[in-house]
Amino acid sequence: MSADEPTPARHRLEIEFCQACKFGGRAFFLARELFDQRPDLADEIVLIPSSGGAFTIRFDGSVVWDYKEQGGFPEPKQVREAILLLRGEPPTPPRHA
Repeated sequence: MSADEPTPARHRLEIEFCQACKFGGRAFFLARELFDQRPDLADEIVLIPSSGGAFTIRFDGSVVWDYKEQGGFPEPKQVREAILLLRGEPPTPPRHA
């Protein structure tokens, strides 16, 4: 890449989780599943230990999922599809049996 070419945008996925609530396992699971399914989804996946019952997922600063608002944990597919929507990409096609 030459100096004249713009630097491609890097996408960041953040998973903030409450340590006191023992949400770390869920955060690690979700990060691993998303990476295994779609390694191209984000350039970096960051786990952020927190408190206060937090389990918030952000993609490029936009909240994709908030445990307190949605009332529970997301499935990897829900997060993946929300990120694809934010990126302006088509949803994952359904699998055929």
